[in-house]
Amino acid sequence: MPDVICTTVYQFSELSDAAKERARSWYRELGPHDDWWDTVYEDFERICEILGIRLKTTSVRLMGGGTRSEPCIWFSGFWSQGDGACLEGYLSHAKGAAARIRDYVPQDATLHSIADRLQAIQRRNFYQLAAAISHRGRYYHEYTMSVDVTRDSPSWQPPTADAEETVVEAIRDLARWLYRQLQTEYDHLTSDETIEDGIIVNEYTFTEGGRRFG
Repeated sequence: MPDVICTTVYQFSELSDAAKERARSWYRELGPHDDWWDTVYEDFERICEILGIRLKTTSVRLMGGGTRSEPCIWFSGFWSQGDGACLEGYLSHAKGAAARIRDYVPQDATLHSIADRLQAIQRRNFYQLAAAISHRGRYYHEYTMSVDVTRDSPSWQPPTADAEETVVEAIRDLARWLYRQLQTEYDHLTSDETIEDGIIVNEYTFTEGGRRFG
C-alpha cells in the first residue's frame, strides 16, 4: 500500500528569516516576467520622438505565426563591464524639443542637457543637421553605435566643426540614460520587497526551511 506522508507548509510570513531568504532566492531565480522592459521602452520611444529621433524598427515573429514591429533598441546587463544599451534610428531637428522634454520630464537634468545640446548645435547649423544611427558588432553599449552626421544645406555648406562630436556625445548620453532606466527597473523587480509581494500574491507555500512546496 502507498504511504501517506503529511507535510506542514507555511505562508511566507510564517517563515524564519533564514527560510524567507531561501524562499526569496527561489523566486528571484525565476527572473522578471517576459518583456519586463516594455514600460521603459515605451517611455524611451516617447523621449526619442520629442528629441527628433525616429527609431528604426524590426519585425519580430509571434508565437501564432504573425509578426509585429519592434523598435531597434537593444541592451545587455547588468553585470559585465561591457554591458549597456544602444539604438538605431534617424535624427533630425525637432522644433521646441528643449521645452517639450521639460514638460515631459521636469526633473530629469540629463535629458534636459541632451535636448539643449542638440538644439544649440542645430541652431549653429541653421537647423539643417541630420544623423543616421546604426548598431555595429555583437555587443550592446553606447560605443557600438555608428552616428553619421550630415547637413542638408541648399548651398552645400558642411556641418560646423563641432557638429559631429556634439551629436555623437548626445546620442551616447541618451543610450547611457536608457541603460540606467533599465537597470533601475530591473533592480526594482528583483528587490526583496517586490519579490515578497510576488510570493504573497501568488500564495506560494513553503516547507519550514523555505523550500517551495508543490
